[in-house]
Amino acid sequence: MKNFEELAEQLSMTELIRVQDVLSKAIVRRFEKRLALVFSDVVGSTPYFARFGDEAGRKLQQRHYDLVTAAITPEGGRVVDTAGDGVFLCFESVTAAARAMVMLQRAIVKDSDSRAAEHRLHVRVGIHVGPVLTDGVLVSGDAVNFCSRVAGSAASGEIRCSLVAHGELTDVELRLRSHRQRAIELKGIDKPQDLFTLDWLDASRFPTLMRFEDGAEVRLPMLDVIRFGRLREQDGALANDVVIALSDPNLQSRVSRWHFELHRRADGFMLRAVSTSTTELDGQHVGHGEDVLLRPGAKVRLGGAITLEFASEDFSQEMTLLPG
Repeated sequence: MKNFEELAEQLSMTELIRVQDVLSKAIVRRFEKRLALVFSDVVGSTPYFARFGDEAGRKLQQRHYDLVTAAITPEGGRVVDTAGDGVFLCFESVTAAARAMVMLQRAIVKDSDSRAAEHRLHVRVGIHVGPVLTDGVLVSGDAVNFCSRVAGSAASGEIRCSLVAHGELTDVELRLRSHRQRAIELKGIDKPQDLFTLDWLDASRFPTLMRFEDGAEVRLPMLDVIRFGRLREQDGALANDVVIALSDPNLQSRVSRWHFELHRRADGFMLRAVSTSTTELDGQHVGHGEDVLLRPGAKVRLGGAITLEFASEDFSQEMTLLPG
């Protein structure tokens, strides 16, 4: 390095500019590569540390890292860096990255089954693809910053993909599981960006939408617990995740303010009746506080007034299926 500096002192300005141009081209030629990039961030870790202490918080971070490592290994992913609550990853393809993140979210649900609600792990994921500079260890570039912003825009439990990343998904089912969001403002980005949210639950076990009797559909939110009832707000806050509204006021009162909940478990949704008003699942009465497994195709009748059907998108047999 010293000899290089001494040589630089001997060159003219024109020669230095020419050398600079040669070096810039060499850096791009040798170290620029197009990679799929991923950020996986733990949600709610700051209050978790404050409530349960440093040891518990560190264990939560380690669970995240261990689950990430297990999920990315089969898809050839690599951990580039860890910082606080996040893990920065890279893959050779967007499809490999998306498959790994689907496996990660499913593994987190399975891991959470044996844990109390306050100790469950929740992560948000962002996926992007673009040119970066890498020496096989470090990865840097504007695409990395953009990927971080995509992850930061995601809600708990979400996998979000940039528009360009979605365009490079080669797995048909993954593409169909991706739902376009309204243009979103990202911190530090000049204009709103079109992003996609990837449904990662097993559609054979978990319904993805609820259908009213008039055919109207509501996509089920990506939450551990989804609340259903007639009450829209309480004290200015959302009371139910899915509001049940009937046109007949005489029937509306048969649906309780909070009627039932869906609790996400590794093997499917468990329906829990939280109202003393009648709740039926596929014609069978569900007692107050009782948990019953709900599968796609199930019909839930509330207070004898309305029937809700739970369904999943119909994926073709020709599509590439994700491993279970």
